[in-house]
Amino acid sequence: MANMKDREDAFENKFVHDETQKFKAMARRNKLLGLWAADLLGKSGDDAEAYAREVVNADFEEAGDDDVFRKVRKDFDAAGVQQSDHQIRRTMDELLATAIEQVKNSE
Repeated sequence: MANMKDREDAFENKFVHDETQKFKAMARRNKLLGLWAADLLGKSGDDAEAYAREVVNADFEEAGDDDVFRKVRKDFDAAGVQQSDHQIRRTMDELLATAIEQVKNSE
């Protein structure tokens, strides 16, 4: 009986760990995306960091990536930055891979 409880606890711990890693990777990706977008928007220094925080915070509006994508798309459109939807989504995917690697290496 203790063996089953140990296995159950191990699975639960792994699930919590995996979900924490996913959350960290998504937050890191969003920050990297915000910094990338800030550069294209002509922001630097504290302004770029503040914009990156706005992008990270945009992810809490709804589940999934659409809220983050819409924020960046809207800001690019308002500033006249020429990036296609495909380019933004491709950058999001590339930065997610980078963020996952960074999170793994920070353990």
